Amino acid sequence: MTIAAAVAAAAAASIALAAEEGGTQAGPSAESAAPAAPETAAEDKRVLTQEEKEEKEARKACKAKICDIIATRDPAGEDVSCDIVKTWREEDIAKMLGGRISWPWGKAVCQSKLELQRKPLASAMSEASYEIVMPAQKVRCTLTQKTEGEPYVVEVTLAPKVKFENGKATEATINWGEASAPMFIYPLIYAGTGLDNSANVLGPEVVRMVNEFTTKKCAEVKAEAPASNPN
Repeated sequence: MTIAAAVAAAAAASIALAAEEGGTQAGPSAESAAPAAPETAAEDKRVLTQEEKEEKEARKACKAKICDIIATRDPAGEDVSCDIVKTWREEDIAKMLGGRISWPWGKAVCQSKLELQRKPLASAMSEASYEIVMPAQKVRCTLTQKTEGEPYVVEVTLAPKVKFENGKATEATINWGEASAPMFIYPLIYAGTGLDNSANVLGPEVVRMVNEFTTKKCAEVKAEAPASNPN
């Protein structure tokens, strides 16, 4: 799903803000399911633009909230509600598509309101088997044209489900809902989301991102936290 690929990582990874810093691995294109490529050291050390730095900084508080729940497994407390903004570079999106489908636009800037209930996440981390069923999330992506012209705006609704075994994600579905887009690219969105709803081509990638977030990303959050904060 060309456009849906960028959209997916912005929100389908909702509990896994893993799609943040560094390399990009999301799902397949609207017309083809391409395998994700692994991150490289070069991608980890990429130079962020000022826009990307600001987005990353703005996401820190949300990451900290989620990682605190994962670490403490405490069901008591506030739910997570964060405004997420993520810029996907053109080269990252092209890599997602595995060279099978060309990406006709430039960068994609995706925004979403992440709503994640605390108790289900704590239960997923502490129980032998648990499924998180998230409320519908709306994602809005602005696609920049390579040449002159106004950017295109795409909006998609999704309601992810993730199954856990002993604190580790094992299965996931995105469950795409309504979508809106300019008429000439809407068929790509419709076909792509329909394909994923029936074949779950993006599910394994969501599982990967969730598990990376609960381990690697939360370890980074802990390392960056003040010494007085045990989490």
